[in-house]
Amino acid sequence: MSTNSQTKKTANPGPLGLLGFGMTTVLLNLHNAGIIELSIVIVAMGFAVGGAAQIIAGVTEFQLGNTFGGTAFTAYGFFWWSLCIIWINPFKPAINAADGTSMGFYLLLWGIFTLFMFFGTLAHNRITQLVFLSLAVLFFLLSIGDFTGNHEFNRIGGYVGIICGASAIYSAVGQIVNGEFNKTIFPL
Repeated sequence: MSTNSQTKKTANPGPLGLLGFGMTTVLLNLHNAGIIELSIVIVAMGFAVGGAAQIIAGVTEFQLGNTFGGTAFTAYGFFWWSLCIIWINPFKPAINAADGTSMGFYLLLWGIFTLFMFFGTLAHNRITQLVFLSLAVLFFLLSIGDFTGNHEFNRIGGYVGIICGASAIYSAVGQIVNGEFNKTIFPL
């Protein structure tokens, strides 16, 4: 009796989550930097790619036993969905639109969470550390901008966010290409 034992290769959901995060983060921060207007393009990208793609990647990471990746992708995916709801505010006029103070606290809480997640990246590669550190800085800058009404913080944060998102895209592409060639093409 012969046994046919095939080992099923498990795909890495990380690049999907990183692309969802990175592309959406670049697009939104082009707006924060004052380069493009906030439009349905950013909202749709936030809902579909920033939200849904990251949530799918996060749930898959949890199934693979990766608590860090699962928490990060799922949490930031739901961040994008919550941000889209804040922008659209389907509950008006019953619920007031966000103001500077409420957005300041919203972004501050995300900054604190991200800072703690950054400490977790100290066990990861440098590019992951850069993504989380720049994301924490971004959230803190945007929070200060909303609390103070000084939108120069938002503009500076926009440029930090472009770097953050581009770093996540690089990490995703690096993981995909390095995995395909089974060697380091893109250093991470």
